[in-house]
Amino acid sequence: MELSSLPSLSPIPICYPKPRSSATLPLLPFYDRKAALFGHSLCKKATLRNSYNSAQNNFLHISRTHNGESWCYFNPKGGLSRSYYNNKLHNHKKLSRYMVARSELAGSGIPDASDSLSEIKLSSKVRGVCFYVVTATAAILLIGFMMVAHTFVLLFDRYRRKFQHFIAKLWATATIAPFFKIEFEGLEHLPSQDTPAVYVSNHQSFLDIYTLLTLGRCFKFISKTGIFLFPIVGWAMSMMGLIPLKRTDNRSQLECLKRCMDLIRNGASVFFFPEGTRSKDGKLGDFKKGAFSVAAKTEVPVVPMTLIGTGKIMPAGMEGVINSGSVKVVIHKPIEGSDPEILCQVARNTILDTLKRQS
Repeated sequence: MELSSLPSLSPIPICYPKPRSSATLPLLPFYDRKAALFGHSLCKKATLRNSYNSAQNNFLHISRTHNGESWCYFNPKGGLSRSYYNNKLHNHKKLSRYMVARSELAGSGIPDASDSLSEIKLSSKVRGVCFYVVTATAAILLIGFMMVAHTFVLLFDRYRRKFQHFIAKLWATATIAPFFKIEFEGLEHLPSQDTPAVYVSNHQSFLDIYTLLTLGRCFKFISKTGIFLFPIVGWAMSMMGLIPLKRTDNRSQLECLKRCMDLIRNGASVFFFPEGTRSKDGKLGDFKKGAFSVAAKTEVPVVPMTLIGTGKIMPAGMEGVINSGSVKVVIHKPIEGSDPEILCQVARNTILDTLKRQS
């Protein structure tokens, strides 16, 4: 519907309460502070908005509420009306907003932002598919070496399993090399290979495991028992000596901590994500004290690490997507002590400060 098809109308002010502040003014561009007048901008909005339901309602604009202020709109047939269109808007609110956004882009000649977003998502999904093709291919090619050497590993290196971790490092490096680069800072803070320690880090993404494996350290991750059932990946995890855990089972948690202490006493290192799960919003969560209790009881250092960028490349809950970007790993100085509470607080503050500086 074009405004030119209506009877000649003199400029009629639309009823609108006086705004409380200037922050409520720039909601739409076709009214001024005292009155909104029919004009070119209104014509554009009316034409585009009426394309949704003009045959049934024949109204110039869809009612809205913004910042507690109620709008009053003019209907050529029914005069000023509010309640009916408010009810209609309740059912079609999302579609109305979508139409407004697209109409403003079309009127200004700016390319539709949704097209660019779709292209970005498509490229990220394609990269995600390629990522899993590469990681599966590398795993299939390398799992044979693990299986052949596993008997000898159990005989001569039952706890550290250096050879199996070396194969895992090759697999992780081959997987991520085509997609993003890793920058390491503070490598001099790493204990020697033969020095057991408790490593802790923030947890942002599924890519955290790949990133940490490229360090080539023989620390044992703690993983959900269900992942050990996956073909190839689960087999490799078992041969590396990783530690299964049922999160909701208290008995499993105690057995996990006991196994960690047993590994440390036999010269191996363990790795904890003290948050317990991946961060959905990138913010650092609260730390659980299990890792620090193990360190205090076994009298080994805690080595904090900060992972930066993995959550942007593969956000939590979007494991099928690989965005472009880079990753940085900051290795902090080891922390020693006998009080799990203090160890937990110092480690978390160290990682949190680094995340704040990098952001």
